[in-house]
Amino acid sequence: MSKKDKNQTVDEPQVQDDINEAVNESQTQELTVEEQLKDDLAKEKDKFMRLFAEFENYKRRTTKERIDLFKTASEDVLLSMLPVLDDFERALLHIEDDKEAEELRKGVLLIYNKLLSTLEKKGLSKIEVAQGDTFNADDHEAITQIPAPTDDLKGKIIDVVEKGYKLGEKVIRFPKVVIGQ
Repeated sequence: MSKKDKNQTVDEPQVQDDINEAVNESQTQELTVEEQLKDDLAKEKDKFMRLFAEFENYKRRTTKERIDLFKTASEDVLLSMLPVLDDFERALLHIEDDKEAEELRKGVLLIYNKLLSTLEKKGLSKIEVAQGDTFNADDHEAITQIPAPTDDLKGKIIDVVEKGYKLGEKVIRFPKVVIGQ
């Protein structure tokens, strides 16, 4: 064998090895590309699911806010009507003392009941507070403290100065109370 033939034989296996390495590398790169595509797909799917969940939460939240807005849309009107309701109650208390104004009392009572029933249809309700109830700063507004007439009335409501009202489940005016100390 000539020197040239000898070099060719030696070079042929080396070339074959180089070719095999190149094929293995391309297969490895193809698997890597495939794995990369799978990873990218998983990431995009995760982004999509998170975005979809966030959008669903947004829809739920805005629907709830819209419903709450409709429930309390008349809050300003009802708040402005509460002093009129208070005036009717005070008038009824004073008219009851005067026995000569029985017909006037009936008329005022009729108007008061009609106003109260109309406001109740719109969602207004009284917050019931009685003398002797335990004072709770979350539910009552204390306007003053006075010495308790008895020991069992300490920290309790002595008098209700102004009634409280709720519109649906929302308190629009807390009852104003006097508590014993």
